[in-house]
Amino acid sequence: MQLLNSVSTDTVSELLSSLTVQSSVYCLSELRAPWGFQVSGATVAKFHLVLEGACLLKTDGADPVRLAAGELVILSRGERHVMYDAPQSPTPQLDELIALHTLDDQARLRSGGDGPLTRLLCGGFALGNGSPAPLLGMLPPVLHFDAISAGVLGWLEPVFGLVRQEADRPRPGAQAIFAKLADVFLAQALRSYLTGAGPAGLLMLDPLADPQIGTALALMRDQPARQWTVQALARESGMSRTLFTTRFRAAVGESPMRYLARIRLGQAAGYLTTTKLSVEAIALRTGYGTNAALSKAFKREFEIPPGKYRESRAATGILEVR
Repeated sequence: MQLLNSVSTDTVSELLSSLTVQSSVYCLSELRAPWGFQVSGATVAKFHLVLEGACLLKTDGADPVRLAAGELVILSRGERHVMYDAPQSPTPQLDELIALHTLDDQARLRSGGDGPLTRLLCGGFALGNGSPAPLLGMLPPVLHFDAISAGVLGWLEPVFGLVRQEADRPRPGAQAIFAKLADVFLAQALRSYLTGAGPAGLLMLDPLADPQIGTALALMRDQPARQWTVQALARESGMSRTLFTTRFRAAVGESPMRYLARIRLGQAAGYLTTTKLSVEAIALRTGYGTNAALSKAFKREFEIPPGKYRESRAATGILEVR
């Protein structure tokens, strides 16, 4: 297995610069309150870009995430989720809504009541042939990019403006244009997060040969806040503690707890680079619990405190998304 911190900066830069996204747009949704819909789980990564208004996104086992105009959310594993204007609103399947409200030639879906308007660009995407397949697996299940965060407007606002312009002035071929614009903002968003998270070795470039150890790695990445022990990881992987530890070190090159720390710190670095979340909030998301615990571990790994890391990334123009 090859980790980001074991390859040259030029190689990583080349990898990220060649990152390509192939998106498909399901619909441009024009929804008036009350409204809501469900999207079934699938292997295809999904996204929603809020063009106007506001809404809530809910995934299984997590608190709702509020999205406002100009914000993007990526569901990297294609998780089942619900979108709605308020918790009490009905939430039929999106496929059912599209079947009931046939899209026009601009890929528009109109639904809901007669309340405030929310407009969403909804779709799915895959990485292009030049991108390593494991890249999406390096991302948290849900990534929320906030257009107000420092540095975002440098790249998202112009593309967002083009999407809004296309949505406001319907013309033939709108769905194809939306897909091309989605390619741009999704690729930039993914590149920004991976650039921020990479220095802790979060990015694997080669697939792992041991599938049971791969299960453990996926659990660490997807549930970093869980209070993992070697015994718990071994149990989830279907092995004894001794066998698990031996096979983990053989496959990964370090102990399970050391790798877990780098996963957590890599995600913390990604959030610092791509969000305006407080250090305390990031600590909770990544399993450290407190600002002090995260700051101590982060400084040991990166040699600077979290706040300074965020400032340094902003100064180099990398702070771009939430």
